[in-house]
Amino acid sequence: MTAGQAEAVLSTPGWWWGRVIAFVMTRVLWRVRAIRGAPAAGPLLLAVNHVSVLDGPLVWAVQRRPTHFLVKTEMFRGVFGWALRQVGQIPVDRSRPDRTALATAAHALRSGRAVGIFPEGGRGRGDVSEVRTGIAWLALQTGTPVTPVAVLGTRRSGERAGRLPSPGRRLHVDIGACFPVERPEGLSGRAALAAAAEQVRVRLAAHVHEAVGRSGISLPGDTGGPVARR
Repeated sequence: MTAGQAEAVLSTPGWWWGRVIAFVMTRVLWRVRAIRGAPAAGPLLLAVNHVSVLDGPLVWAVQRRPTHFLVKTEMFRGVFGWALRQVGQIPVDRSRPDRTALATAAHALRSGRAVGIFPEGGRGRGDVSEVRTGIAWLALQTGTPVTPVAVLGTRRSGERAGRLPSPGRRLHVDIGACFPVERPEGLSGRAALAAAAEQVRVRLAAHVHEAVGRSGISLPGDTGGPVARR
């Protein structure tokens, strides 16, 4: 992956019409509350919990700067795939360690851009019970602190992860304060990467838990707590 190839992937010719869609999403289709704790400039590495197909577009929409998400290659098809490329999203092959995608994301961070990643690896309850090591690798390789993001309300218990929430639903995006990922002493290779990933898991899981308390919107599958409200 050369710098020129990375820049081609990260180009955003559709940024302005994308902002129009973002306005419709956050002000017309759904009632979105965003808490922004991330810096407005400089390298930004967002770690986002994942419960629904809407999570990535929603975080992208509330960001006030171009943000490059790592998105599974299966989504880069048809008109939607064209739109993803127009706003600089990064295709990632989840069936194997995708070094090209990680190299593109690392180039973006070293260039002072914002990158978003779902460290859980796929849609689930969003409670961050486990994470993959890609985000730890990016944090350690580029020295970029990780910013935890909790997305709540995009899926309720019993709903399919690939379904959009009903219009008018209250959605919540809680962007927390960034934290450094430390390289563990006495460890190297996979063990060090796994330990760094665990740092991310603990901090992101705690942030999601706190966001549930602040918003009153629970994760899908929660019992005995608050329910996602319209």
